[in-house]
Amino acid sequence: MCRRYPMIPFSVLDLCPIVQGGDATGALRNTLDLAQHAERWGYRRYWLAEHHNMPGIASAATSVVVGYVAGGTTTIRVGSGGVMLPNHSPLVIAEQFGTLEALYPGRIDLGLGRAPGTDPRTAFALRRDAARRAEAFPEDVVELMAYFDAPSPDRPVRAVPGAGLHVPIWLLGSSTFSGDLAAELGLPFSFASHFAPDHLMEAIERYRARFRPSASLARPYVMPGVSVFAADTDRDAERLFTSLQQAFVQLRRGAPGPLRPPIDSMDGVWSDMERAGLEHALAFAAVGSRETVRRRLKALIEHTHADELILTSQIYDHAARLRSFEIVAEIRDTL
Repeated sequence: MCRRYPMIPFSVLDLCPIVQGGDATGALRNTLDLAQHAERWGYRRYWLAEHHNMPGIASAATSVVVGYVAGGTTTIRVGSGGVMLPNHSPLVIAEQFGTLEALYPGRIDLGLGRAPGTDPRTAFALRRDAARRAEAFPEDVVELMAYFDAPSPDRPVRAVPGAGLHVPIWLLGSSTFSGDLAAELGLPFSFASHFAPDHLMEAIERYRARFRPSASLARPYVMPGVSVFAADTDRDAERLFTSLQQAFVQLRRGAPGPLRPPIDSMDGVWSDMERAGLEHALAFAAVGSRETVRRRLKALIEHTHADELILTSQIYDHAARLRSFEIVAEIRDTL
């Protein structure tokens, strides 16, 4: 007998793409416009990701962009997907997201990642001890969580704002490490299956098996990431998808740049090895018409028993990106 799955929430992960011929100002304005549409279309949360020294991504100052989006919307949850904690002092992040929660109560999420979100040289520029801080990630997460506890006389250092505020903390990862830590701490877990599919099921199964209920979360909560390119036809969607494929090729060649316009074919752009690598990395991407995307998302939900999906869409044309998220919102109730 086939299991029936209730409708699960969908959310948005936005990398604030700077397109070829555009600039960061235009990218950030498009981000706010997409967030406002996503709110009307019933998406649950809108996350921004921390990346540095990336000419095609405008969300390096993630907490600033979170505030910009939260200020331009009214009900959708807004947060980080994620803040790369080894780049920062836990106290500073607690103060930043405590401030955001004070400004936009009940609407802020804090997703945390362990990777630097950049290349080694830039990671060194961000934090001179970045490698050591990555090793200390579990301790830094616990320290950060403590800053949101109620004020106490025996805690001389406080996050102001932050202390006593409820800012939901998520752990993000592309391996089993963050899932194991999320289980130990009783936190929700989001897996980066939109670019790193290899350990998806292992990480989810370990997380669920090891989960310890906490004051903030009674049961495991899993949110996989998925790239979605929806259009009127499969061919139209496949063409839109070439912008992301080109971006991956350039990144793997060590030459990231602005998001390029779609092209009719990737032939001659990538090598056979690059093509195989990208097809593997993007194995869970949902690319196609309404029905094709519906089948792909339904299969992922059934495969993972996900509690929520977070969707990302690196589409060059802003109107086409809006339409992609609109199509997904229209088919959400049919899954």
